[in-house]
Amino acid sequence: MIELSIANHVAEVVLNAPSKLNALDEAALADLGQAYDDAAAAVGRGEVRALLLRGEGRAFCAGRDISGVSPETDDVMGYLGGLVTPLLAKMSSFPAPTFAAAQGACLGVGLGLLIATDVVYVADTAKIGSPFANLGATLDSGGHWLFTERLGAHRTLDLIYTAELMSGSQAVASGLFSRAMPAADLLAATRATVARVAQGATGAFNASKELVAAIRDSRLGLWDSVAGENKAQAQLCGSADYAEGFAAFQEKRTPAFKGR
Repeated sequence: MIELSIANHVAEVVLNAPSKLNALDEAALADLGQAYDDAAAAVGRGEVRALLLRGEGRAFCAGRDISGVSPETDDVMGYLGGLVTPLLAKMSSFPAPTFAAAQGACLGVGLGLLIATDVVYVADTAKIGSPFANLGATLDSGGHWLFTERLGAHRTLDLIYTAELMSGSQAVASGLFSRAMPAADLLAATRATVARVAQGATGAFNASKELVAAIRDSRLGLWDSVAGENKAQAQLCGSADYAEGFAAFQEKRTPAFKGR
């Protein structure tokens, strides 16, 4: 159900099980992790400079596939701690810019996949929130962090207690994700952006990706962040793309970055 294709320096990873809303079982998680490993190896060979994650059908990902799960024998820690969390960490540290195009249900583990992606575009009708009140379970895969960080404690617990879902438009207006657009336009618009980013200065993008992650996870203050920027800029100064960018500016032409 997990497909990977590579073309024009873009890796496209597809959740392709629309009949079950792209819900993920243990095997699908392993396959998804392998797709990211394969795409990362292609980055190392210079074949990939950006990644797009999407789901086929009317949903991005409805979360965990619990159709055959028995609470009596369910290894929750094995699934979440042993499989989901390492996968999300792998996705978050992917060595190139990552994008997601998300429509329909984006719930549970599906929400976690979006949290672990650099830039998320959603259909205005997407469904985002915590449906777990109806299962006697709790929000997982980073959902508590995202909602509390962006929405505050009161709105977070409101969503959790009521199991009400936000639309994609509401989620973007609340600062959860980057852009919302009509579902019919979502994939083409996201692909166009990813294609453009894949022709950019990948090293500079990765430097910003790492700095933003440090600000998020280590709570860097202003001057520590400035020091990080200075260090990153000095390291980039010796790169081919840095030289090309300055040359293109001085020669009044469009730069031709190679991702090096």
